[in-house]
Amino acid sequence: MLQPTELSSQATDSFANTTASAEKKKGGCVSKGCGTTTTDQELAPSIQERIANHPCYSQEAHHHYARMHAPVAPACNIQCNYCNRKYDCANESRPGVVSELLTPEEAAHKALVIAGKIPQMTVMGIAGPGDPLANPEKTFRTFELVAEKAPDIKLCLSTNGLALPDHIDRLKALNIDHVTITINMVDPEIGVKIYPWVHYQRKRYRGIEGVKILHQRQMESLDLLREADILCKVNSVMIPGINDEHLEEVNRVVRSKGAFIHNIMPLISSPEHGTHFGLTGQRGPTTEELKTLQDKCDVGGMKMMRHCRQCRADAVGLLGEDRSKEFTKDAIMQMTPEYDLEKRKEFHAGIEGFRNNLAKAKAETQKAEKVAEAGPPILLAVASKGNGLVNQHFGHAKEFMIYEVNGVTARFIAHRKIDHYCQGGYGEEGSLENIIKAISDCKAVLVSKIGDSPKEKVLNAGLEVIEAYDVIETVALEYYKQLVEELQGV
Repeated sequence: MLQPTELSSQATDSFANTTASAEKKKGGCVSKGCGTTTTDQELAPSIQERIANHPCYSQEAHHHYARMHAPVAPACNIQCNYCNRKYDCANESRPGVVSELLTPEEAAHKALVIAGKIPQMTVMGIAGPGDPLANPEKTFRTFELVAEKAPDIKLCLSTNGLALPDHIDRLKALNIDHVTITINMVDPEIGVKIYPWVHYQRKRYRGIEGVKILHQRQMESLDLLREADILCKVNSVMIPGINDEHLEEVNRVVRSKGAFIHNIMPLISSPEHGTHFGLTGQRGPTTEELKTLQDKCDVGGMKMMRHCRQCRADAVGLLGEDRSKEFTKDAIMQMTPEYDLEKRKEFHAGIEGFRNNLAKAKAETQKAEKVAEAGPPILLAVASKGNGLVNQHFGHAKEFMIYEVNGVTARFIAHRKIDHYCQGGYGEEGSLENIIKAISDCKAVLVSKIGDSPKEKVLNAGLEVIEAYDVIETVALEYYKQLVEELQGV
């Protein structure tokens, strides 16, 4: 049998041409240099330590640790054309949506309950449904109560930055180490297409005047966070035809001002959400458009966040797993908190032991399975319940993680939400068609199990099916190696 180092140029060309032809047909990415996402390990050790168990700031951590969003902040000080804050959309998953509001006392009680019920929960954030700093007393009272009773839970918030300069000292005093600012423009002329009005110092400003105020305050916020040594993540919503080409400049500016991670999210603009963009027909980006922009911004050592789920403002659990329906206000107020700091430390130590073993397994995979040189990248869809493993049945998946594999590395690049297939028979055929469409640019789907009927349909759609229960990178690189060998006739 030929070894990877003995690949002939003819075989390599055959593989490249075969894959390129298939991917071009599917709309996938096959070009070299498709971005080199900065991993947690490539960040400064001081930053690695601070994000090690924060699922939103660390791509690796999000496989293992959970978060809770406390919906205590209903008011907002700006209007975004992509936002419509509703409180009764239990089946929607998008920012700004909650089923019910909580008081600070209720939110703190909920945090203690969840910290006992879901011990891998390490973060409590406030992200709305409005802006946390447009509701400063409710926000900071919630933080104070949780910090007093659960000192191991990280506190963070997500804001538009308009009011942040007024509260920087209070953020520092509460040891809030993680702040996200949503910045969609650094050119007010573009901003006027996104923000109809800004409410600042008890006055509403419309048009360019308001956007200029917002921009100035956002830039001041970045400077203040850098000076305070508070880690800053920047969120940006990609809006085709409005700020999509501009976001490279946004990336450059926020990087220069100290933001260490940038999350470029797709616009959600369904008409039923009642947003301005939804009602006017503004489309969101395609998966390929989003990936292309993320790759362009993946430069200069700044980490790109690609595992964002655009969570509800009352989300609970692992990213990709929202358990908020289990913890309604009525339910949590009947529960007695079982928060135990020592038990949580023991549980987290177990997670870290697993992560260490997983890292060793990945390192061995990189040595054992990789081909000699990087080949044309292919995309793989992975069904996973977490822990960095291929460990979910095809029919139970509510999303697929997308990995880009080139034979040397297997890197996570996106997730795609789907309607899970096993629904007791109702609507299954339509769901399967939508699932196949969602991952049609992938070469194969990696699952722990799949039924005979859906497997046949997936195969007929041109995707291979790999059934395994192992480390994602191990399965992905082994598949790539076998694909190369098959194309060589080895």
